[in-house]
Amino acid sequence: MPDEVLNDISHRRYNPLTGSWLLVSPHRTKRPWQGAQETPSKNTLPSYDPKCYLCPGNKRAQGDSNPPYKNTFAFVNDYSAVKETQQDYHPETNKDDVASLLLQARPVTGRCYVLTFSAKHDATLADMTPEEIVPVINTWTRIYASHLSPSHPLNGQAAYVLSTIPENPDGEVTPPKHQLKNMQIFENKGAAMGCSNPHPHCQIWTTSTLPEEPGKELVNMRKYKSDTGRHLLGDYVKLELEKKERLVWENDSFVVVCPWWALWPFEVLIISKRHVRALVDLDDKERLEFAQAVQEVARRYDNLFETNFPYSSGVHQAPLDCTEEEAETSWFHMHFYPPLLRSATVKKFLVGYELMAEPQRDITPEQAAAKLRDCGGELYRKSLQ
Repeated sequence: MPDEVLNDISHRRYNPLTGSWLLVSPHRTKRPWQGAQETPSKNTLPSYDPKCYLCPGNKRAQGDSNPPYKNTFAFVNDYSAVKETQQDYHPETNKDDVASLLLQARPVTGRCYVLTFSAKHDATLADMTPEEIVPVINTWTRIYASHLSPSHPLNGQAAYVLSTIPENPDGEVTPPKHQLKNMQIFENKGAAMGCSNPHPHCQIWTTSTLPEEPGKELVNMRKYKSDTGRHLLGDYVKLELEKKERLVWENDSFVVVCPWWALWPFEVLIISKRHVRALVDLDDKERLEFAQAVQEVARRYDNLFETNFPYSSGVHQAPLDCTEEEAETSWFHMHFYPPLLRSATVKKFLVGYELMAEPQRDITPEQAAAKLRDCGGELYRKSLQ
């Protein structure tokens, strides 16, 4: 365990990926599991919903019809947050013009995709097998590979992967009109995370700019590599495998940990054990083992409070357009940020001190990891059916 005194005193923990700190108050969890106790929730959704915009064969909001797909289906979001073409905007900054210094804006273009995980309306990643999740990862990989810059250091690997992964006949994935900088894969699961449709799906936003979070990570990973000659997440994986205090699960290719710097009560990271720069670096075995890791997280989350556990998750990897150094510095990993704290309905909110000062948590990552380690086994819902 960490220094014993940290179990009893308030302290700050450092996040080397973002260069930020958070407050930990473990003394507030002397009775951490009191509170609401709910009856295990059953899945009440049908396997097909004729009113769902994402089910096979149905019409979407703007009138396009979905094909009768079997597993994954990718299409450009009918209500994209960013678009490929828009009016030009090139503001000038003048140090003598206060407005141009303080009221800055920059244009962003891109393309947003929606990707279904399954044809079944009532499925989640927790319900699916790793083999059923592999087509999702294959589609992520194909979209990433097809959007890489012509000068990208991973282009050779991407070409090989595109020749080996079967193309999904159901989808609208074509190269973008203009070169984009970043691809963010993310899933919002559950109404608590703002998900507007329960059909299992994720989103993929490709943008002309590098967003804040992956940008901060890239800066700190580059600095660590420059200072030590080693990879930040490579060192971190070795450290967690040695200590095992925050280790939830592992296979040959990936580890699942509650990171030392976790903000959310049951936040986890899936990290590749070897230096994987992006999805296109994964071979067939590793894609299956990544699917296993994703399924383990989703199933353990659901088993923890015997509910359809909400979360936001996202993949971080090398940008679509980057230098050799930036590509080599990148290390493939996936974040899971869940809001639940003590039960299916007791949530953590970022309020008060956390909004005005800095993030804070009560339950320690070590306690959270122990709980998640104990939540393996069969998905709880199967015994309720």
